[in-house]
Amino acid sequence: MPPMNLSAKIDFIPKIFQMSQTTDNQILQGVQIKVRERIVLAIVLVLATFSAISCNSERASGGEIAATVNGKPIRMEEVERVVKSQLRGEEKKLSPLEIAQARLQALDLLIQREVLFQKAQKENLVPRDEEITAEINKRKTESGLSQEEFEKRLKEIDETEASLRESVKKELAIQKLNDKITGRIESPKESEIKAFFESNRELFKAKRGAQLAVIVIDPQKTSEQDTTTNQVEAQQKAKELGDRLLRGADFATVARENSEDPQTALRGGDWRYFTEEELKQAFGDAAADYIMNKMNVGDIIPQVIPFEGRYLIIKLQRRQEKDEDQTLDSPGVRQQITDLLVNARKQLLIQAYMAVAMDEARIENFLAKKVIENPNELSGARPMVAETPTPETTPSNTDTNSSPNTNANTSVNSKANVNSGGNTKGNSNVKK
Repeated sequence: MPPMNLSAKIDFIPKIFQMSQTTDNQILQGVQIKVRERIVLAIVLVLATFSAISCNSERASGGEIAATVNGKPIRMEEVERVVKSQLRGEEKKLSPLEIAQARLQALDLLIQREVLFQKAQKENLVPRDEEITAEINKRKTESGLSQEEFEKRLKEIDETEASLRESVKKELAIQKLNDKITGRIESPKESEIKAFFESNRELFKAKRGAQLAVIVIDPQKTSEQDTTTNQVEAQQKAKELGDRLLRGADFATVARENSEDPQTALRGGDWRYFTEEELKQAFGDAAADYIMNKMNVGDIIPQVIPFEGRYLIIKLQRRQEKDEDQTLDSPGVRQQITDLLVNARKQLLIQAYMAVAMDEARIENFLAKKVIENPNELSGARPMVAETPTPETTPSNTDTNSSPNTNANTSVNSKANVNSGGNTKGNSNVKK
């Protein structure tokens, strides 16, 4: 990494910091995860473990039945859709054995979903058509995609409007079932809260770090809010905005009007609090040292920071110079413990309910039976696939030390927003 030699008096230069290779994905997405203990979200979390596996390019027959749950069929097209939605074009790199494993895992999750949906049906918890429509519209808005882009994403994973509505219907029904199941959970007693605090004091430290604000420039056209569509346009926009800021323009105003991340733009660029260690993981040692030891509160780093394929203009909002131990009376601590304990109980109750529901259901897994009947037909050898080199992008007329580190993680419902995040990691689910 080149030495940091920054001055607020120099022109805003789109010079790229060398990013740390240990970038934390939770820091990348910047999501302040609110624990929402919903059965369907637990299923989605497991689905996320498939992200390194892909479906076969040879699609199974859409009419073929993969399994039944109490006589209700789950078709292979549903299995393929789940696998494909998670793996995004990696199928040619997988062996038949790995593909079969991916399908079996996806089918297990679809079986669990169907078992829970049928339970929700018996409880009269199926959502109305208008509820389904409202949820889909909400997801379209949150995705930041235009209608055309949204439909394109659906097509990429072989999803139709009808299949999406069916999936959302089941998800909402299971959410309602979850709420009903976990509604009996009571708040923990004061003695439990105190005992948890005393046993986990290391979780309740206000660590040395910094609160940052950010303006995001996205070189890719991923939403209607994005005004840049390539690296050259993004570099030019970054330079123009940076020059305005260094001439005294109000950061919050510029962020609201120009940032290409809708969440932080609404907050005038306010992002999240990073501990010093998180700063090092996200931006590298030199940038972390500059933020923690050389900047003044209110300063702007006069260089573009690459962050997972996007460019950031960063302002130091607040800095905590040393670690501080919190107490039960510190703001938010008591509520945080209450939430953790309640959610842990909900998680346990959900797992127990799922175990009983699966035991009661009549399940026939035809896909698994096929594997048992033909165990020697699946090769573990991966196909020979030439890797497509990714050219490094060098902004024109710019002294660039490294190309942006890109790790796109795109889905129909999620755009990686830079958002606020907490310091304590608990059981967490991200709504998909």
